[in-house]
Amino acid sequence: MAKLKTPSGPEFVRLFAPLLDTLRDLGNSGRPKEVSAKIAERLGVPATELDRVNKNGLSRFDNQVAWARFYLAKADLIDTSRRGVWTLTESGRQTRLDHQSALIIFQKIQRKWKDDGAVNENDETQAPTDELKPEDQTFREEMIKTLHSISPDGFERLCKLVLREVGFEEVTITGKTGDGGIDGFGILRINRLVTDRVLFQCKRHTKQVSPAYIREFRGAMAVRADRGIFLATSTFSTEAKREAQREGAAPIELVDLNGLISLLADLGLGVTTRTELAIDHKFFHDYMPSDA
Repeated sequence: MAKLKTPSGPEFVRLFAPLLDTLRDLGNSGRPKEVSAKIAERLGVPATELDRVNKNGLSRFDNQVAWARFYLAKADLIDTSRRGVWTLTESGRQTRLDHQSALIIFQKIQRKWKDDGAVNENDETQAPTDELKPEDQTFREEMIKTLHSISPDGFERLCKLVLREVGFEEVTITGKTGDGGIDGFGILRINRLVTDRVLFQCKRHTKQVSPAYIREFRGAMAVRADRGIFLATSTFSTEAKREAQREGAAPIELVDLNGLISLLADLGLGVTTRTELAIDHKFFHDYMPSDA
């Protein structure tokens, strides 16, 4: 008789132990992006895997880390009372997991949901429900569709508005072609005496942004600014992220699709707040192609 295989659970269960260990290494707390990057480094996850996205445009690896955090929080091993920071509880600081003990935690929480009558589809293509604040999944999907529908010119003007709202002054769209991707510039006031000239590029993209775009942008920045911002309606590849923060080169801040949606939600741009967020289509009308 063939030996029955022991259920291994969803793929993200393998990240339970590395997540706890990584938070310990970081002093018992960390921000999601930092934690995810450290786990990838710890496990030697290849760039090809880190660059994979699921059907909802989420980083597949980052989303798995979020699901691991979700279950460990339900097990009272991670405290997420402070938004944007994952912190080990006293129990979490003392807990060491192997795969079998991680699987037991997963199964225990699944049973509790079943006993409580809660429905958990455990769909790894979506973020855990408490990872979607302030935007829920329906809102996010509609916002992605909206951002991918606006014209390239409209996206530049939208980025101009966003930069103004976060504190940039004298934001200007250059409107030039053949300028290495420079779409405009703005002045960032560091304090009452110091300002910084920042160039920005806006890419209404559905495909992942490669490092070639970052290198081209930095080349165009030479002697014109000490810092750049690259805003895109897609994700950045792992190599693009590395290139943006390459040591000895002018830094480039990256704002991807998730970051852009969060900015719009936080700033209240293009959204109306009821009991949940919804798209304000009138706001985006001015940014659409003229024949739309």
